[in-house]
Amino acid sequence: MSTEPASTPERVVSAVDDARAAELLERLRTDLGAASYTVAAVDALWGPAPAAALHRGERVPARRALAAQRVAPGGLPARAVLAALFVLGDDVEVSELEQALPALGVAGAIELGLVTVDRGGASARAALDLRPYGFTDARGGGEWWIISDVGELMLDGALGEQHVLGVGGASMTLSGLMLPTPTATVLDLGTGCGIQAMHASRFAERVVATDISERALMIASLNLALNGIEGVELRLGSLFEPVAGERFDRIVSNPPFVITPRAEGVPEYDYRDGGMVGDALVEAVVGGMHEHLQPGEIAQLLGNWEYRAEEQLDALERVGGWAGALDHWVVEREVQHVTEYAETWIRDGGTKPGTAEFDRLYDVWLDDFAARGVESVGFGYVLLRRADAAASAPRRFARLERLHGPLGSNAEGLGAHLAECLAARDRQAQLDDAALAAARFVTAGDVTEERHYWPGDDDPTAMLLRQGGGFCRVITLDTGLAALVGACDGELAIGAIVGALAELLDVDEAALARELLPAVRTLVDDGLLRFAE
Repeated sequence: MSTEPASTPERVVSAVDDARAAELLERLRTDLGAASYTVAAVDALWGPAPAAALHRGERVPARRALAAQRVAPGGLPARAVLAALFVLGDDVEVSELEQALPALGVAGAIELGLVTVDRGGASARAALDLRPYGFTDARGGGEWWIISDVGELMLDGALGEQHVLGVGGASMTLSGLMLPTPTATVLDLGTGCGIQAMHASRFAERVVATDISERALMIASLNLALNGIEGVELRLGSLFEPVAGERFDRIVSNPPFVITPRAEGVPEYDYRDGGMVGDALVEAVVGGMHEHLQPGEIAQLLGNWEYRAEEQLDALERVGGWAGALDHWVVEREVQHVTEYAETWIRDGGTKPGTAEFDRLYDVWLDDFAARGVESVGFGYVLLRRADAAASAPRRFARLERLHGPLGSNAEGLGAHLAECLAARDRQAQLDDAALAAARFVTAGDVTEERHYWPGDDDPTAMLLRQGGGFCRVITLDTGLAALVGACDGELAIGAIVGALAELLDVDEAALARELLPAVRTLVDDGLLRFAE
């Protein structure tokens, strides 16, 4: 998604026509299924501690676990051979791989570009990463196999600039945020290996996925075919160019938001660097959404934004300004000082700390930040909605939040919570205070109340409402609001509860309503109170 034209990379599938590739991928799918090459089965090969080490980039414990199994009668099962090859990056014997891939065969794996074989023809090495990926969303659990370029663990060095990333932390974050509501058309802007398009296909009739990298689109096409996913159209081009003049019911994007110095000698990775200065790439993506969203529809993306020392606008206010006429909900999840940010992304490219190259890049990154007066960088989620011309003004929203704490327990991802909050917010915004007072509410099932007392006191010193799911919000309660929430069981209207509380507390009912009704709206917006109907 760089703004500059990309040179044509080497094709992942070379000298293989579409029909032939489809045939080979069907054979591969058969072999992977027969081998039980699944997340649970692969993790079981080495156990929880080696699996945790792998997540930290250390493969020695997993290798030792497989070595112990190799000497057992019968040798390694097929999934262990595949895991050693594609997950650990170890060479395996060609004879072992032939047994692990009986339908595809080693020749087919070579033809697909998955492996290479040494000159002696005795051992095979992974040319691409291929691993199982499991997920849960509103439609239930699922599992796919994901092809990507081999990572730093296998390369033992810096990544290539045209590297196609597999499923990483950012991509899992965005797929978890995706609204799980049925829709007609979805645009996946900057698809990479295709993972967001694959998730979107579970809820959409048609998906268009774009990327500036031909290599990324080729790998995405392999993943779609390998997993039997239809209804996804792949298009080559930068930003919104491949969809000029088109509008969609939903847009998702994990754009190349990493803020990278535009300086000679600094690698620019297709999967993370957008070719613009500072946070201008995220600004361009946000700003382009209005022309490509259908009225009333939603866009979701991840992003970085800069905190600049002499900037009058707060960083989140700048992001809100990028949205223009779009409704927006921006949630900042963390902020990194520029030193930590530079270290994170230099390491991400495979350059090791303590080397002269790491120090050189570190200087360049800090010089780049200093030139713009940048002190820190925020990361978070951006949800945008194009206003429906028929919608009344109360439906409009603009939320800027810093929620740096842990998330709640969201088994199906955060997207279901976001969809519920948006629907509830739209509904309550249509009600004036009189109509709101006539409504009945229930406390959400994941909400608990905490009361804290000094020893020996009868009255609590603090009362907290805690959300177990969603954003794990914690709300400080006063006596009136605590009593109101406690009475929200769907039986009484809010107005009736306020009236009873006013009598009990011996306060003016109208004044109490003016205090509590805005709090009710906020609790509804945040998913702690739900309409009883």
